[in-house]
Amino acid sequence: MRRFRNFSDDSSSSEINISPLIDVVFILLIFFIVTTVFVEETGVDINKPRAASAEDLEKNSILIAVTANGQVYQGGRSIGVSGVRSVVAAMLEADANTPVIIQGDTDSNHGLVVQVIDAAKLAGAKTVNLATTNQ
Repeated sequence: MRRFRNFSDDSSSSEINISPLIDVVFILLIFFIVTTVFVEETGVDINKPRAASAEDLEKNSILIAVTANGQVYQGGRSIGVSGVRSVVAAMLEADANTPVIIQGDTDSNHGLVVQVIDAAKLAGAKTVNLATTNQ
């Protein structure tokens, strides 16, 4: 019987090919970037009122802020009450079921908040909510 010996050269060492691993990591990275939902903030700080019945809503929503000095903001820009209807209508074209959330400051005028709610409903919003904080 012959015995076989396993001779190993130092020049032919075994290496692990990591190219497929890098490809998989890049594909996962692209997948998570594409499927991430970005929340567009109103761009101003609002002192929201407290409510015991507050609950979390979807992250994909249209946020409109009403400040204490009577300004109406959406996406960091002042749109005024007259611009609410056109902005909401344009954003609802992508998804008609997107809720509208009004972030009214505790010191804002109640009549102005009602005008913003009315403009959002006239634009075709099916759901209009008021933003509050938990007690």
